[in-house]
Amino acid sequence: MFITQAYADAPAVSHGGGFDAMSFLPLALIFVVFYFLILRPQQKKAKQHQQMLSAIRRGDKVIIGGGIIGTISKLTNDQEVQVEIAEEVRIRVMRSTITEVLSKTDPVANSDTDTAKSKKTKKVENE
Repeated sequence: MFITQAYADAPAVSHGGGFDAMSFLPLALIFVVFYFLILRPQQKKAKQHQQMLSAIRRGDKVIIGGGIIGTISKLTNDQEVQVEIAEEVRIRVMRSTITEVLSKTDPVANSDTDTAKSKKTKKVENE
């Protein structure tokens, strides 16, 4: 009555089975944006933190994860260090809990090299 003959006889539309690359494009675009906005900066930050931890020396002033400020008194091994948090109060902490290095100490110079440099300087001054 209300349905016309044209609608009743129309074949069913089927997109079945084929792969449509355009439907995959938004998902790929989301992944690319996710990588550049979240994953890449996080990896960069982790790499910088690892470099900072490998460069700490005795005498460096550091902040530990809980907010404690102290001075590195001894490098025990690759995973732990000894930190002096007050006079004669030393604690052992995992190296990975160090969040920031406040001040770095100068590397200890080789005494042989210093002696040779000072002799060279004195020789030049005398001439």
